Amino acid sequence: MPNNGQRTFIIGCGCTAFIKPRATRTTEDMGLEAATKALLDAGITYDEIEAAFVGYCYGDSTSGQASLYNLGLTGIPITNVNNNCSTGSTALYQVNNLVKSGLIECGLALGFERMAPGSLGTNFPDRSPPTLLFRKASWELESTLSAGTNFGPGAPRMFANGAQEYFDKYGANVNHLAKIASKNHKHSVNNPYSQFRNGWSEEQVLNAPKINNQLTKFMCSPTSDGAACCIVASEEFVHAHKLENQAIEIVAQALATDRPSTFKSRSAMEVVGYTMTRTCADQAFAQAGFKDGKGRDLVGVVELHDCFAANELITYPALGLCPPGDAHKLVERGDNTYGGKYVVNPSGGLEAKGHPLGATGLGMHFYIASNQARCEISLARTHSSSGAGPMQAPGLFDTVDKRGKYGLVHNIGIGGAAVVSLLRRPEFYKSGGLDGRSRLGYNHAHEVRPITLVDVDKVKSKESSQYVLQRARL
Repeated sequence: MPNNGQRTFIIGCGCTAFIKPRATRTTEDMGLEAATKALLDAGITYDEIEAAFVGYCYGDSTSGQASLYNLGLTGIPITNVNNNCSTGSTALYQVNNLVKSGLIECGLALGFERMAPGSLGTNFPDRSPPTLLFRKASWELESTLSAGTNFGPGAPRMFANGAQEYFDKYGANVNHLAKIASKNHKHSVNNPYSQFRNGWSEEQVLNAPKINNQLTKFMCSPTSDGAACCIVASEEFVHAHKLENQAIEIVAQALATDRPSTFKSRSAMEVVGYTMTRTCADQAFAQAGFKDGKGRDLVGVVELHDCFAANELITYPALGLCPPGDAHKLVERGDNTYGGKYVVNPSGGLEAKGHPLGATGLGMHFYIASNQARCEISLARTHSSSGAGPMQAPGLFDTVDKRGKYGLVHNIGIGGAAVVSLLRRPEFYKSGGLDGRSRLGYNHAHEVRPITLVDVDKVKSKESSQYVLQRARL
């Protein structure tokens, strides 16, 4: 295996419910909930955190400090991150690199968002958005597509154009998008964190209001409020704190940006990150020791960035989960759901569970690490002996060793950045015993509860400030 620095592990995760934007919760309070849950899960206090990266797109400077200061003013470096829809995973990428390099032993990645209802807009109407060239390139390419000129908000229109190019090349159609969207909405029925748990059928998806030529409302992710947090630590930290029964290894992680092909290729699929995703996935699998596109058969469960059903379709081949042109065939075979080759978006994906930009990527890692890879932890107080309960991907640990198959996370932002992570249970994993569910008092893999001041008191730093904390709303 390539020398990528010391091994790193997600030792604790926390998440809020993803909800409709109602301006009922501040980013500081949502961040406090997610971080408190992650620290409780890990069984450590904020004093153990040596650095933090906090991701959000719609917030003012130092919003990360404002949230984490509720847990203490410890003087650690706190860096605020904005990388469009891949913001949360970018924050995790930065923390992971600090731990891998040996500069720190334990760090925290937090992401949150408080959004406005409706389609995404800009906070700076006095200047052109950084994604302007991407939109222009996509609009120009509509004359090359069989559906002709498109309409609707910018982001869904760009991804819909990418799907139309796939349709024209390989013979797929909107029914395949409906199958993808319905699959995700049906998955979300079992996810208590999800914004929508309606379980729409394919017919209901197709009959929903049209957003553009290719997409209906139920094929699109909603704007959302929410927060998520992951704590990353070294192997030495894991053993020192006896966290072997819950540490999930970040076997590989890559972040990639655009190449000249984004514009030079004259491809609507390229404009929305096809090669960026492919490059990122290839780098991640190479880090894990695989070459020439191998390793995909060892993936069991995927949290894929389905901001629109169109993106999920074209991302299957970009990740190497199927050959180019076979994405719609994968959908027809049911190889993207329970009983198929992969379980893609058992959480319900962005289309159903919601898309609070800064929290999205960290939420994906929460679902893979806590809700899938810790499948054998049992607690009398939980609803199920398996980690994710009804969301659990079957056969995830049907391998020759007890590490099981990989969980893959894909998070992308136009403009652009893609993050791909490969997560796996380590060989020293110990099933049973004290774990995060014991400390939380319930199985947070499939039950959502608020936090209390008692919870915060368990994890806050010795250097916490009552002046700050007394203003927190739980």
